[in-house]
Amino acid sequence: MSELNHSELFTRKRSRMEQWRDWLGERLLLQKLNNPIGMALLLLATLPVSYALATLDLKLSLIAFLALVGFPLVIFSLFNISFAIGLMLVIALMVPFGAKFTGAPIGTLLDLLILVCVVGILLRQITERDWSFAKYPLSYMILIWLYFNIIQVLNPGAESKMAWLYTVRSVAIQQTVFFIGAYAFKNHRRGIMLSLKLIIGICFASALYGLKQQFVGFSAAETAWIMSDRERFELYYQWGMMRIPSFCYDPTTFGILMACFSIFCIVLLVGPTGKRQKALLALMAVSALWVMAYTGTRTAFALVPVGAIFFCGLILNKRVLLIGGIFAVLGTGFVLKSSSSGVIYRIQSAFKPAKDDSMNLRLANQKKIQPFIQSHPLGGGLGSCGVWGKRFNPDSELSKFPHDSSFVRMAVELGWIGLILYTLLHYFVLRTGLYYFIRCRDPLIKSIYAGITTWCFMLTVACYAQEAILQLPMNTIYNVFLAILVTLKNFDPAFQDKQSA
Repeated sequence: MSELNHSELFTRKRSRMEQWRDWLGERLLLQKLNNPIGMALLLLATLPVSYALATLDLKLSLIAFLALVGFPLVIFSLFNISFAIGLMLVIALMVPFGAKFTGAPIGTLLDLLILVCVVGILLRQITERDWSFAKYPLSYMILIWLYFNIIQVLNPGAESKMAWLYTVRSVAIQQTVFFIGAYAFKNHRRGIMLSLKLIIGICFASALYGLKQQFVGFSAAETAWIMSDRERFELYYQWGMMRIPSFCYDPTTFGILMACFSIFCIVLLVGPTGKRQKALLALMAVSALWVMAYTGTRTAFALVPVGAIFFCGLILNKRVLLIGGIFAVLGTGFVLKSSSSGVIYRIQSAFKPAKDDSMNLRLANQKKIQPFIQSHPLGGGLGSCGVWGKRFNPDSELSKFPHDSSFVRMAVELGWIGLILYTLLHYFVLRTGLYYFIRCRDPLIKSIYAGITTWCFMLTVACYAQEAILQLPMNTIYNVFLAILVTLKNFDPAFQDKQSA
């Protein structure tokens, strides 16, 4: 007689179908598709989605694709602010590039992401109740600047509320990225480093794409966009060459971005980085300087020695001063050298302002607008000049004024009070960078402070000749840098000792 197995009395033998169901449930529910079966099912699910997108109209398929991809990213950004900052940087790079080929308001994607992050932070503050991330002298200055720009909607001298609405986004609302970054980075050194690496990667990718445009050529779509407007073509084609914009909307913004990026790489290269990192940073710096030459942006050419001199004065290192002196002598010889090359001639013209007709014209325009600035302490209102002025107030004299400079624009649109506040904002930025650079002890952190402060100084100088900060992606990069300025010191031994004392 066979031995009785008591467990069989209470265990019902499962059918083949039940075994398959349990096996599938384990992989779908318990392992959450994190297995080969899950990947296969997801790939299979893309087939009908791809077919539907291919059969729809181009605009409808693009909207559907953005909804399928963008909605989950936006929801994830609500819970992960550091990820949202990285997404902002990528969008800030691609928006000006995409704006060349579509009239859709794709810039609102960045506004939406900023709004989502602000809502996410406010929801967290219900339980956290910690506003220390916004309690810095620079934070208070930015809040004053934001408030002044917002109340400009009540400016009695403004001729259009719509011009204010369109302009306040780039001039003021974008600066909320600073507070988002300050919150995300306050206890998150890894988030700071990842954001820095992403900014470096974005700038390097822009340099490589710019070199592609120079030596391989513009794409058919880019060529059609440039040729579609006579003024645009005249802006791009100068001195017998096509000026290179890369992903940026115009060559000027790209040239300034590459000038700042090249010096930033050199600063990090001088710092405590390994041999492999130094080689990569040197490659990036050379690529940025190389492609900058093809942008034809004289402001960018002048910024390189300005940034180099500022950095040398910041660290006062004998070796760096010696190398800088050698390059200064070589650069002087390069400027004095005669050349028939349009690229070299344009670089040389940046260092001969007395012979620059455009600079003399700008100085004459600034002299002409001074009486208006002096008699209007609140200015003519945000958006009264430039692109939005021409769109919403085409008959206004201010809409026809070529402001060129950020400082001049602030004086015209926000009055001499706004110009004072804008100048103070730049002062607080540079003061913050210098203050923490001097006091931090960690060599890498000091190097990063030196790089960011030099970048911000170069932009301050550039704002006298161009609208250097208001354009994407520079606007977003700048505000992320400001957030790093006030949070990176939290991870330095000098400030950690103060907190523990």
